[in-house]
Amino acid sequence: MVTSTPSTNKIESQSSSMESFAALLEESFGSRKSLEGEVVKGRVVGLEGDSALVDVGLKSEGRILLKEFGSAALKADIKVGDLVDVYVERFEDKNGEVVLSREKAIREATWVQLEESHRKAEKVTGVIFGRVKGGFSVDLMGVVAFLPGSQVDIRPIRDASPLIGMPQPFQILKMDRARGNIVVSRRAVLEETRAEARTDLVQNLSEGQVLTGVVKNITDYGAFVDLGGVDGLLHVTDISWRRVNHPSEVISIGQNVKVQVIRFNKDTQRISLGMKQLELDPWADVENRYPIGNRLKGRITNITDYGAFVELDDGIEGLVHVSEMSWTKKNVHPGKIVSTSQEVEVIVLDVDSSKRRISLGLKQCHENPWKAFATQHNVGDIIEGEVRNATEFGLFIGLNDEIDGMIHLNDLSWEKSGEEALQAFKKGDMLKAKLLDIDVEKERIALGIKQLQNDPFESAMSDVKKGSVVTCTITEITDGGLEVKLAGDVIGFIKKADLSRERSEQRPERFAVGEQLDAKVITIERGSRKVNLSVKAKEIDDDKQAVADFGSSDSGASLGDILGAAIFKAKQKDAEKSEE
Repeated sequence: MVTSTPSTNKIESQSSSMESFAALLEESFGSRKSLEGEVVKGRVVGLEGDSALVDVGLKSEGRILLKEFGSAALKADIKVGDLVDVYVERFEDKNGEVVLSREKAIREATWVQLEESHRKAEKVTGVIFGRVKGGFSVDLMGVVAFLPGSQVDIRPIRDASPLIGMPQPFQILKMDRARGNIVVSRRAVLEETRAEARTDLVQNLSEGQVLTGVVKNITDYGAFVDLGGVDGLLHVTDISWRRVNHPSEVISIGQNVKVQVIRFNKDTQRISLGMKQLELDPWADVENRYPIGNRLKGRITNITDYGAFVELDDGIEGLVHVSEMSWTKKNVHPGKIVSTSQEVEVIVLDVDSSKRRISLGLKQCHENPWKAFATQHNVGDIIEGEVRNATEFGLFIGLNDEIDGMIHLNDLSWEKSGEEALQAFKKGDMLKAKLLDIDVEKERIALGIKQLQNDPFESAMSDVKKGSVVTCTITEITDGGLEVKLAGDVIGFIKKADLSRERSEQRPERFAVGEQLDAKVITIERGSRKVNLSVKAKEIDDDKQAVADFGSSDSGASLGDILGAAIFKAKQKDAEKSEE
């Protein structure tokens, strides 16, 4: 009987191990004569510095750098005795060692697997581990692939650091084994997931639903919010109850926002969103909060051609119409009276909660200068002021620092026409005028210069009435008649038909400028300050008077005798007056 010793057992164990490894090599090599360019199994027999010694059953071991046993994203984890796949590059190098590559072995195996996944359009798992020009490097089971920047996400991202070092799925876009190039996409995976989420979201979407989304894009009229596969429009007016001039004042691209579905059209799949709808409506009790006549303070938020908007509280704005901004500054742009962000005091003029409108007054917080003037002055007062402006229809006179009075061109002179009289005045002249009228409602004050003197026309016509016979002097002869001057330089006119009772005598040319004649006053036009006269009417009156004084033709006297007697009597009276 042979007794075994420990040394004997150790030898037998090593022999058994070698036989097993030899069997593995035989199984790996088979009947192949050359191993160069093949992937075979080898055993790690030692670790020296940064290398591992691997035995593949040839006359010498091969040396492989430890980093090849890791990956671009993971550290090496290898120990003596491990069986690994290696790629045989050459049987010997200059040191007589077999040239092996773990990296190429992994690549060969991985390429086969990746090609199969690419053929089947399957997703592959990888880890982003570095940034390169135009994109990122991705570790796909030991094989480095390129991830273009445009394929990282559905929309551009500023910071990709959270994605680095995290295993995640990718889609292989293209492969070139000869060049060792692989291009992958993370965006394709996200879009596929997004499409699935979009379908689920649209099917379950309803008005009033509250969702969380990401601001995708901002425009002047609103923002587009990504709800997870589908975009909705958040209009600028639905961002906040308060005035928002531009969406960027409140939100920014990439920001997570909570929104409510306001409207959803299933046919066009258009989604309208709102943020302010998730807050209490500040207009709910506006009539109680802002009673008419209440004086408030607010801030100018916006200025337009027709007025200025004043923020009274968050989400509550009122309009000060341009007509309610100043008692005296008319036809002035609101921007010249107030400025944006200015704090102002206003009075509530009207509240319409149904139309969400509040009318405010700015001028009502100050004394009405027109009323103040009316209490301090009376019609007929003589006042003095500076000509602030001369227009085609009159003069504006500064009555104080705030208000002007107007002298219409017809109230400048009794003698001259308005246009002629207007030429005598210029801006800056100091004038005295009479107060003719004060209209507080229309904010008008009428003044007159000519009213400082008595009307010469009325003075001259004080004893002249309609039907009176006056003596006048011919000043101009026209085709239509005669222009004459009465006492007091009053202008009169005798029409051609009124020059004589006889048609043959109705000829203006038979008269001469400077000639005097008697005529009857027919009308007095105080507006145009002219008198219409008639010689014909006077002759008819004279005939009637002669008949009354000397009898009628029925007494036996002819009309010629009557008129002759009347004319003789009239001449006698004239002679007597001359003698006197």
